[in-house]
Amino acid sequence: MSHYIVTVIDTTGIQKYVFGSNRLKENIGASHLVKLATVQWVKDCLRCLGNVHIPDEDKDEVEPRINTDESIIAELVYAGGGNTVLLFRSMEYAIKFTQKLTRKILEYAPGLNIVIAHHPFDWDTQLLQQVIENNLIKGKLDAQKRQPRLSVPLLGLSVTATCRSTGLVAVEDTNGKHGIPDGEGYLASREIIAKLKAADEANTQFKEMLFKSKPSKYKIARDVDDMGRTEQESSYIALVHADGNQMGKRFENYGKLQKSNPDFIVEMRKLSWGVSKAASQAIEAVGKLVIDAIETGKISIKENYLPFRPIVDGGDDVTFVCDGRIGLPLAVKFLKEFEERTQNLPDGKGKATACAGIAIVKTHYPFSRTYELCEALCSSAKKFVRQETDSERKPIFSAVDWHIAASGLLGSISEIREREYQGGKLTTRPMRSHEYGNEGLICTNFFEVVRTFNEEEPWKDKRNKVITLREVLREGITATEQFLNTYNIDELPAFSADSDLKKQGWSGGHCRYFDAIEAMEFYIPLGE
Repeated sequence: MSHYIVTVIDTTGIQKYVFGSNRLKENIGASHLVKLATVQWVKDCLRCLGNVHIPDEDKDEVEPRINTDESIIAELVYAGGGNTVLLFRSMEYAIKFTQKLTRKILEYAPGLNIVIAHHPFDWDTQLLQQVIENNLIKGKLDAQKRQPRLSVPLLGLSVTATCRSTGLVAVEDTNGKHGIPDGEGYLASREIIAKLKAADEANTQFKEMLFKSKPSKYKIARDVDDMGRTEQESSYIALVHADGNQMGKRFENYGKLQKSNPDFIVEMRKLSWGVSKAASQAIEAVGKLVIDAIETGKISIKENYLPFRPIVDGGDDVTFVCDGRIGLPLAVKFLKEFEERTQNLPDGKGKATACAGIAIVKTHYPFSRTYELCEALCSSAKKFVRQETDSERKPIFSAVDWHIAASGLLGSISEIREREYQGGKLTTRPMRSHEYGNEGLICTNFFEVVRTFNEEEPWKDKRNKVITLREVLREGITATEQFLNTYNIDELPAFSADSDLKKQGWSGGHCRYFDAIEAMEFYIPLGE
């Protein structure tokens, strides 16, 4: 029998679902529920159907079986590249699976929206890659996303209380429950209760990843206040959003190279597993850098809470939150580790690169707005990469862009830079995250300039002098040269080998030092 049903699962409205709350535990729980719904619950609902094949990554089970064993009624093809793909023997099995999965999501992850599409497929005459790409992803799934069915939640009747996070009907007071200390509880809806319960499981898994079941004195942050916040002082967090460069295209192109359906399934599994493993290992490396920095005294922490917590992980799309002073070095650390761990992906295209947006904001700034800023900054970094590589076919590199919101945010990132940075001339962002050949300024240079302003003469403990330099830089090269002469300073910290830059502060129509001065309060060297 060669006739099957291909099913593709995707999610919608994830940004609102995960980042719609200002409470870190709810964000983490929401992200964990998304992962459960698209991976673990898919497997659980498949097993309920009977004899199915779910490949075991640990055993390297890459070969498809549904085409060789007629007793198998369904198979998980792969979960990666943003989609979960399955094969069923008949539409009846596909519908039964869909009913079980959607019921489970409604019951255990209220508020989470998914889209599922089915399409008939003939193993002998059609290529699975073409059916998935053309008929499902670009066809039925896109149509469902463009015309979603409106969700109308049941609102309160008569006398009801309101959830503080969602505005829906509250079903429980969380005071003293779900890890919420006495006196800090709040009324919560079913959606929020589900997220709080999921957060505990997610925190356990994160601790297991970092410490491998070994006892540890460190605790996972319950909320952003645990991430280095100092009483009576202004405090900041950094939200970092990283996304792979052209990874969707890379999956698509590699799939098109496969000449048979078994080859397509095998190689897609290898590629998706390889990318997910690399991202997880990169996150683990970032966590270990944080722990090393704590134990060597580079950063101080509050009540043994780690000042770092991934929110979204498991693929090339990663988001984490941390103490605002370590956001920049941790973002660069993640990008570098991700590159190193993707050098041997099965498609033979070499290491994967990524871009990251880093938003450094006050601790209780709205999370959804912060994430929007992160996405905009990540897009800015990707645009920079395209501009630097498209015209001359140079290798794609990793890049970062960031913004420090010392007060609020008014307008888009482009509007802010137009208004506050002389149309972008005062900033050198976006920037290459680390060395890739010998071209362009990289964050290593930038961090060294920031460190010099903070720790070396004639700048150390001369904050008024540095602030004066920042204002002088606004006026251009002549004013900067006069400032250096007035204070008998030979040159500015070495950003590069460009001697004119060190004496003028400007190069190529851009000021290279304004960003470094702005970042002085928001950078702690971690030995990265």
